[in-house]
Amino acid sequence: MEIYNNQLLRFTTAGSVDDGKSTLIGRLLYDSKSIFEDQLESVSATSAKKGHNGVDLALFTDGLRDEREQGITIDVAYRYFTTPKRKFIIADTPGHIQYTRNMVTGASTANAAVILIDARHGVIEQTKRHSFIASLLNIPHLIVCINKMDLVNYSEEKFSEIIGQFEEFSSKLLMKDVRFIPISALEGDNVVNRSENMEWYQGGTLLNILETLHISSDINKIDARFAVQTVIRPQSEQHRDYRGYAGRVSSGIYRVGDEVAVLPSGFSSRIKSINAGETELQEAYAPMSVAMTLEDEIDISRGDMIVRINNQPEPTQEFDVMLCWLNDLPAKPRAKYIIMHTSNEQRALIKEVLYKVDINTYERLSDDKILKMNDISRVRLRCNRPIMLDSYRENRSTGGIILIDESTNETVAAGMVIG
Repeated sequence: MEIYNNQLLRFTTAGSVDDGKSTLIGRLLYDSKSIFEDQLESVSATSAKKGHNGVDLALFTDGLRDEREQGITIDVAYRYFTTPKRKFIIADTPGHIQYTRNMVTGASTANAAVILIDARHGVIEQTKRHSFIASLLNIPHLIVCINKMDLVNYSEEKFSEIIGQFEEFSSKLLMKDVRFIPISALEGDNVVNRSENMEWYQGGTLLNILETLHISSDINKIDARFAVQTVIRPQSEQHRDYRGYAGRVSSGIYRVGDEVAVLPSGFSSRIKSINAGETELQEAYAPMSVAMTLEDEIDISRGDMIVRINNQPEPTQEFDVMLCWLNDLPAKPRAKYIIMHTSNEQRALIKEVLYKVDINTYERLSDDKILKMNDISRVRLRCNRPIMLDSYRENRSTGGIILIDESTNETVAAGMVIG
């Protein structure tokens, strides 16, 4: 029997407005007995004040008073719970179309995505948008929960019809593992406990699937990438000859004695020592934070990258990314921003908008060059200095970038490098 204890599963939830995400998460927490007694008492009291019969499950996730009054969830809310088999972090993202950008944030580190579909409405634009983002972010598992089955008389035909709608458009996407579950979050069917109303469904409940999903590490173990965050030069007499390069191993493994290259200069050396605090190590691997020293004195600064001599990314100043525009204000070609990639920060130019993606048809729109909120487009960026990139599908850590407005310091876009 496979053991899942101590494994952490990060998953994101997404759906359109009123698809029942908050109720689903509340049901998941409530039926799995992951609610603290004081939380239950507080939500029970609030439910009674609002005139609900029983506990309003949505209140377990809509924790802020302003959110409750507006009736919407306005940001990414992270929830934590544990079962005997696994630990979970839920990134609950808003359903309103103007908050699609929040799904990019919530899904960026997810192992799985739970997408809700209202059984009465079937596949809609937001379903396609969220599925496209999940595919773009290379999320390995997609769980499609067809909710509110109680409102369509638990119809197997309706369930099959929606699966057909989903598969018709998702065949154009790169989806590794897609599963479908008929549920009623309000009534509790197939969330934690099996449904007595849908005996025709032979698959697992949502919790069962979440507990048994295979979690493959999204860390690239082949390509060794170490972005230098700072150079350590102690002032004490005892350590005056020490020159260490501190940072986080993005991917791969480094060992003392390995021959390495420093990019973008291209100079080579060997690793002399690896330290984690006061502890001397023989090897370091992702995602450890360490300090390295090299046998040769090389001019290295923040933003440089130490890589294996026989496995190097090509330093480039011009490259293509799939860009999700996150800002209220639109961008235009030739607009200048700050680009952040690992520890490398510099100015960059949106040289060209190659095309935008129509979320409904996945058609490439090459005429519209103005990037607006929630637009997903392929753009060409140009940096002031060489930058060391991998494709996002090969390496999440070194294949992702963000753009920042220099005047406001706001993050305006997130991008995935195209190989």
